[in-house]
Amino acid sequence: MAQEKNPRRVADNEAQAKSKMLRTSPQKLNLVAAMIRGKKVEKALADLTFSHKRIAGDVKKCLQSAIANAENNHNLDVDSLVVAEAWVGKNLVMKRGRPRARGRFGKIMKPFSELTITVRQIDAVQGEQA
Repeated sequence: MAQEKNPRRVADNEAQAKSKMLRTSPQKLNLVAAMIRGKKVEKALADLTFSHKRIAGDVKKCLQSAIANAENNHNLDVDSLVVAEAWVGKNLVMKRGRPRARGRFGKIMKPFSELTITVRQIDAVQGEQA
Protein backbone atom coordinates (compact mmCIF):
# COMPACT_ATOMS: atom_id res chain seq x y z
CA MET A 1 0.00 0.00 0.00
CA ALA A 2 3.00 2.28 -0.41
CA GLN A 3 2.86 5.24 -2.75
CA GLU A 4 4.36 4.96 -6.20
CA LYS A 5 7.85 6.36 -6.65
CA ASN A 6 7.99 9.88 -8.06
CA PRO A 7 9.33 10.04 -11.61
CA ARG A 8 12.67 11.80 -12.13
CA ARG A 9 12.37 15.46 -13.07
CA VAL A 10 15.59 15.37 -15.09
CA ALA A 11 17.19 12.93 -17.53
CA ASP A 12 19.22 9.91 -16.45
CA ASN A 13 22.53 11.68 -17.08
CA GLU A 14 21.53 14.85 -15.16
CA ALA A 15 21.19 16.07 -11.58
CA GLN A 16 19.97 19.36 -10.21
CA ALA A 17 19.91 21.50 -7.09
CA LYS A 18 17.78 24.48 -6.14
CA SER A 19 18.45 27.41 -3.81
CA LYS A 20 15.53 29.49 -2.64
CA MET A 21 15.26 32.78 -0.79
CA LEU A 22 18.59 34.20 -1.99
CA ARG A 23 18.76 37.78 -0.80
CA THR A 24 19.56 39.53 -4.08
CA SER A 25 17.66 40.71 -7.11
CA PRO A 26 17.14 38.22 -9.96
CA GLN A 27 18.97 40.57 -12.33
CA LYS A 28 22.16 40.54 -10.23
CA LEU A 29 21.94 36.80 -9.66
CA ASN A 30 21.51 36.16 -13.38
CA LEU A 31 24.86 37.90 -14.06
CA VAL A 32 26.61 35.30 -11.89
CA ALA A 33 24.54 32.40 -13.28
CA ALA A 34 25.43 33.42 -16.84
CA MET A 35 29.10 33.27 -15.86
CA ILE A 36 28.94 29.48 -15.27
CA ARG A 37 26.44 28.28 -17.91
CA GLY A 38 27.89 25.65 -20.22
CA LYS A 39 31.22 25.34 -18.38
CA LYS A 40 32.80 22.26 -16.87
CA VAL A 41 32.11 22.10 -13.14
CA GLU A 42 35.79 22.47 -12.11
CA LYS A 43 36.10 25.69 -14.16
CA ALA A 44 32.73 26.97 -12.86
CA LEU A 45 33.77 26.36 -9.23
CA ALA A 46 37.06 28.17 -9.81
CA ASP A 47 35.28 31.14 -11.41
CA LEU A 48 32.83 31.39 -8.51
CA THR A 49 35.60 31.08 -5.91
CA PHE A 50 37.45 34.09 -7.30
CA SER A 51 34.44 36.19 -8.25
CA HIS A 52 34.04 39.57 -6.54
CA LYS A 53 30.23 39.36 -6.54
CA ARG A 54 28.70 38.90 -3.08
CA ILE A 55 26.15 36.32 -4.22
CA ALA A 56 28.80 34.10 -5.86
CA GLY A 57 29.28 32.20 -2.58
CA ASP A 58 25.62 31.14 -2.53
CA VAL A 59 25.77 30.14 -6.20
CA LYS A 60 28.87 28.06 -5.45
CA LYS A 61 27.04 26.26 -2.63
CA CYS A 62 24.16 25.44 -4.98
CA LEU A 63 26.58 24.15 -7.63
CA GLN A 64 28.38 21.99 -5.06
CA SER A 65 25.01 20.59 -4.00
CA ALA A 66 24.17 19.70 -7.60
CA ILE A 67 27.55 17.97 -7.97
CA ALA A 68 26.98 16.02 -4.75
CA ASN A 69 23.50 15.00 -5.95
CA ALA A 70 24.99 13.76 -9.21
CA GLU A 71 27.66 11.75 -7.45
CA ASN A 72 25.72 10.31 -4.52
CA ASN A 73 22.14 10.00 -5.78
CA HIS A 74 22.59 9.33 -9.50
CA ASN A 75 26.05 7.68 -9.68
CA LEU A 76 27.41 10.12 -12.28
CA ASP A 77 31.11 10.75 -12.91
CA VAL A 78 32.10 14.09 -11.36
CA ASP A 79 35.01 14.64 -13.76
CA SER A 80 32.73 14.67 -16.81
CA LEU A 81 30.02 17.01 -15.47
CA VAL A 82 29.05 20.25 -17.20
CA VAL A 83 26.71 23.00 -15.99
CA ALA A 84 23.88 22.33 -18.44
CA GLU A 85 21.43 24.93 -17.15
CA ALA A 86 21.43 27.65 -14.51
CA TRP A 87 18.25 29.63 -14.36
CA VAL A 88 17.02 32.33 -12.02
CA GLY A 89 13.52 33.05 -10.80
CA LYS A 90 11.79 35.66 -8.71
CA ASN A 91 10.80 35.05 -5.12
CA LEU A 92 9.11 37.33 -2.63
CA VAL A 93 9.79 41.05 -2.34
CA MET A 94 9.94 42.73 1.07
CA LYS A 95 8.40 46.16 0.93
CA ARG A 96 10.07 48.76 3.09
CA GLY A 97 9.88 52.51 3.02
CA ARG A 98 11.32 55.77 4.09
CA PRO A 99 9.71 59.12 4.74
CA ARG A 100 10.39 61.70 2.06
CA ALA A 101 9.79 65.41 1.65
CA ARG A 102 6.30 66.97 1.74
CA GLY A 103 4.74 63.99 3.55
CA ARG A 104 5.48 61.48 0.85
CA PHE A 105 6.72 57.93 1.25
CA GLY A 106 9.67 56.49 -0.65
CA LYS A 107 9.29 52.81 -1.51
CA ILE A 108 12.24 50.51 -0.90
CA MET A 109 11.88 47.08 -2.51
CA LYS A 110 14.06 44.27 -1.15
CA PRO A 111 13.80 41.38 -3.63
CA PHE A 112 14.64 37.71 -3.14
CA SER A 113 15.55 35.21 -5.86
CA GLU A 114 15.79 31.50 -6.45
CA LEU A 115 18.36 29.59 -8.46
CA THR A 116 18.18 26.17 -10.12
CA ILE A 117 21.35 24.52 -11.43
CA THR A 118 21.31 21.39 -13.59
CA VAL A 119 24.53 19.49 -14.24
CA ARG A 120 24.85 16.95 -17.06
CA GLN A 121 27.34 14.15 -17.60
CA ILE A 122 28.88 14.36 -21.05
CA ASP A 123 30.58 11.63 -23.06
CA ALA A 124 34.35 11.67 -23.60
CA VAL A 125 33.84 12.41 -27.31
CA GLN A 126 31.61 15.40 -26.59
CA GLY A 127 33.96 16.68 -23.89
CA GLU A 128 36.84 17.00 -26.34
CA GLN A 129 34.74 19.12 -28.70
CA ALA A 130 33.41 21.44 -25.99
